[in-house]
Amino acid sequence: MYSEIASNKRKSVLLVIIFIAIIIGLGFVFDSLYGVGNYSGVSLAIIFSLLMTSVSYFHGDKIALATSGAKQIVQTDNPYLYRLVENLCITVGTSVPKVYIITDPAINAFATGRDPAHASIAVTTGAIEKLTNEELEGVLAHELSHVKNYDIRFMMLVAVLVGAIAILSNIMLRSRIFRGRDNDNRGGQLGGILMIAGIVLAILSPIIAEIIKLAISRKREYLADASGALLTRFPDGLANALEKIANEAQPMANASQATAHLFIANPFGSGKKFSNLFSTHPPVEERIKRLREMGK
Repeated sequence: MYSEIASNKRKSVLLVIIFIAIIIGLGFVFDSLYGVGNYSGVSLAIIFSLLMTSVSYFHGDKIALATSGAKQIVQTDNPYLYRLVENLCITVGTSVPKVYIITDPAINAFATGRDPAHASIAVTTGAIEKLTNEELEGVLAHELSHVKNYDIRFMMLVAVLVGAIAILSNIMLRSRIFRGRDNDNRGGQLGGILMIAGIVLAILSPIIAEIIKLAISRKREYLADASGALLTRFPDGLANALEKIANEAQPMANASQATAHLFIANPFGSGKKFSNLFSTHPPVEERIKRLREMGK
């Protein structure tokens, strides 16, 4: 467990370094496309990367929660859910995170934050209504395991930084298209090459974003499953919850590619085999199988 926590902290630092490198690269391409000179594009890229890194670290959880439509609650709003979270936190030895509810009939949940002292857990109304006490407890234990293992910091950074790369590349491409005619005076052949470079950049950036998202090891989900099962001492609780999620396969209304990897299950539902190849989560069937074996 401690080695996993140390690994997550190292990967968080590595992710920030990769992000800054990519943004600086985009700034260099911007200078080349528009002939700005004096590396002003690179300078702006450095400022942008440092700003986005700070925002993602200190406010990334708020962005993820707002994107999913989560609303914070206090104990009196939902004593049942809050009590489950409190009891598990006492068992695991961590402070109680902020609790949020997402108004959505799908069964799902996620945890976010930069460390256990600044963590949040969001649960859908579908999970609260459709899962039994033991099943919901298993889901919450899984998410608390992500909190204790510092998975939440790495996943939060991914959600914001990857989104920033996609947005910046899209802005650059649109700028190239709308300003293309003005820049054609610098040479038709050169203008065509730069146009192609901008299009290639816009295509590659989402792919790079997906590769970074896939850096979230599927083994980490298995570890959270196992840790959560050990916490509740009832692996079948989470296994039954995952079975309900798999059988329902209901997509969430506010599902987003940027935050999909945060959830305990794919918020877009199932049925797309090709998309499963790029999933940050292991197959639900395999997760259920391992949990059943733990319960024997």
